[in-house]
Amino acid sequence: MLVTGAAGGVGSYAIALLSSLGFSVTASTGRAETHDYLRQLGASDFIDRHELSEAGKPLQAERWTGAVDSVGSTTLANVLAQTTYGGAVTACGLAAGADLPATVIPHILRSVALIGVDSVMAPMKRREAAWRLLQTQLTPEHIELATEAEVGLAELPEVAEAILAGKVRGRVVVKVS
Repeated sequence: MLVTGAAGGVGSYAIALLSSLGFSVTASTGRAETHDYLRQLGASDFIDRHELSEAGKPLQAERWTGAVDSVGSTTLANVLAQTTYGGAVTACGLAAGADLPATVIPHILRSVALIGVDSVMAPMKRREAAWRLLQTQLTPEHIELATEAEVGLAELPEVAEAILAGKVRGRVVVKVS
């Protein structure tokens, strides 16, 4: 399995969850300094994000059975083009953009599924099933490791700048009270 945006919040939890379910996880990141952190979450291999960020052929060598993509745009197009026959890719982020510069070739020739992840309109039963899965598969250690900091609302502008500059890994918890 491939996880793009691996050192971010979604990527961190995806690695921990997939690893706990027995999958071998490759983490895509541009920050080599996060490799030890990602390995602690369960990543077993790494790929530099730049290998996926440049435009590629519509069908490439098969590399991934499935993927969790939080980057979007050209990265998502390349992930789809590299997914094995019958594989599935979930799209849950737009860090690189909302466009999808791709063709239908991976979907037609390899039967690759692109699945959107929705946290707004998902029915309550689906949400409850997801929460149960997280509750049973993620340990307190995973959650602590993937939580960079707890901040108050007043600190949010400074933290937002650090996130955009790529200086934060995992999640930041914002205390609103």
